[in-house]
Amino acid sequence: MTRPSLIKIDLSSINNAEELHSTLCNSLNFPNWYGRNWDAFWDAITALVELPQALEFSGWDVFSARMPHDAKMLQQCLTELASKFPDLAPQVRY
Repeated sequence: MTRPSLIKIDLSSINNAEELHSTLCNSLNFPNWYGRNWDAFWDAITALVELPQALEFSGWDVFSARMPHDAKMLQQCLTELASKFPDLAPQVRY
């Protein structure tokens, strides 16, 4: 399977963790049984799906101001992915 070149995810209208994880699930083609929490996100990006070559988040400033903890967790997961599994990690633009 060929990795998609780019997936764009708009976070500007996200208001809570459920909306965020639903958006991530749909955008990144996670399985329907995805647990919608940060541990499940980590499992999904490291073992369940093939991420694109590049991941672009629009509305990051609005999202991170509204939901700073979740913004930090998302960044941490993607940074750790790049550190531990560089071949799996997309280039990320916020």
